Formats: sequence, structure tokens, C-alpha cells
Amino acid sequence: MALKQHKDARVRYEQQVENSRAYVMPFIQKTKQLGPGTAILEIGCGEGGVLQPLIQAGCQCVGVDLDPPRIELAKEYLKDEIAAGKVEFLLQNIYDDAFFKRFNGHFDLIILKDVIEHVPEQEKFIPYIKKLLRPGGQIFFGFPPWYMPFGGHQQIAETKLASKLPYYHILPNPLYKAMLKAFGETQGKIDELLEVKSTRISIERFEKVVKQSGLKVMHKQHFLFNPIYKYKFGIEARNQYKIISALPGIRNFLTTCVYYTVG
Repeated sequence: MALKQHKDARVRYEQQVENSRAYVMPFIQKTKQLGPGTAILEIGCGEGGVLQPLIQAGCQCVGVDLDPPRIELAKEYLKDEIAAGKVEFLLQNIYDDAFFKRFNGHFDLIILKDVIEHVPEQEKFIPYIKKLLRPGGQIFFGFPPWYMPFGGHQQIAETKLASKLPYYHILPNPLYKAMLKAFGETQGKIDELLEVKSTRISIERFEKVVKQSGLKVMHKQHFLFNPIYKYKFGIEARNQYKIISALPGIRNFLTTCVYYTVG
């Protein structure tokens, strides 16, 4: 069954702000100084909550998304910051020529928080966004590995059983679709979950694409318990055990979230 934050945008925004301040910013600051003059782009910014603490730190921010209602909410929640010229929100495809011409080589930091697992053709996408960086720029990625218990985002399902059952998203598509239908999910929700499956990404493939893109991992952290589980289940964040994190393949099934900065 969908959680409150899946339906209440203000709750979702406030959780984004808190998570960004407590986890995303401190992680990025291990390899990148943030403050006045730092140009930041968030791709898939949603309501803009991740950017809010960065704006407070003096960074110059741009948020871009393809979801009109969420961009409108970002403009509402951060209207004072927009009026002050501290942030801009764009309803635009980053592949648009106009976007590339304006922002080619522009940013010190690009943020993708719970986004890369939704992006098709990651092998094309990551080299492309690399072009938007200034020399010495970095990219932050935070995402759930596909094979983790809820890597299929089945928690957004409408029916209780479909949203609570772990791991079944890794089944072959026909069986997965049949189970969702049997649980009572609508065709629209089934299509949404199958789309997530089509763009899935593992830790190993992510690191391979990063390397192929001419980027290096600057810092990484694997989590046994995703920091956002505080809001979903009342569980505090916990780092993955080092021995598990070092085991390719197996770690994907037991790691609920990973953070990376690459550059």
C-alpha cells in the first residue's frame, strides 16, 4: 500500500530536505567543497527538497524535471529562493539542444538522487551529463540496486500484498506481470512497475558504465538500511557490512541503497 509520502507532496518535500541535510550533503562534502559560487544541477529534482539545504549553503542551483506538477510544487515551495535568484526550476529534457547549449561545461556538481534507476540507456546518459561538468566537477548518484528486496519500487503498488512482498520484481516479466494482476493492481500501475524494471541497474553495471564513461569513483557508501527507511519504516540508516559490500553479485541482494560521487 502506498505510503503517505507517495500521496502527500509536502511530506515528501520535507523528507527530501531532511535527508539531503543529514546524508546527501555530508557525503558530497567528503570530496567536494560546497558553498557560494558552487554551481549545482539536480536532474529529476521533483519538489526541490534535495536542493534546499544546498541553496542555504550559498550554492547556485538549477533543478530540472519532466513532471509538470512536481516542478510547479518546487516553484511554490521555494518561491522566495527563486525570487532571490538562488535557484531555477526547469521543465525540460536535458537532451534538448537549448539545455545543452546553455549548460555545457557549466556545473561543479550534478545530483541524481533516486533517478539513475529510472533512466533508459545509462551507457549513453552518463557520458552525456559528464559534458555538463566544469573541469574538476563531480556527479552524485544515490540509488537502490535492482536486486535488493524492493529494487523494483513495488512499495508504490496500491494493494497491500503487492507493496509489501520483497524480491518478486526479479521474476521474468510475464510472471511478474501476472502476479501484479493477481494482486489487483491496475494496468497503469503494472505498466509503471514494468517500466522501472526495464531501466534497472546493479552495482556492478553502474561501476562499469562509470568506468566506460571516463569517470572515476571518488567516494562510495553502501547501506544495509537506506537512510530514507527512517520515513518509510522507522528504521535508522545503517552502513553495509564491509565484507558484504566487497562481494560482487551477492551485495546487490542485501544492499538497499548506494551513494557514489564520481568525477
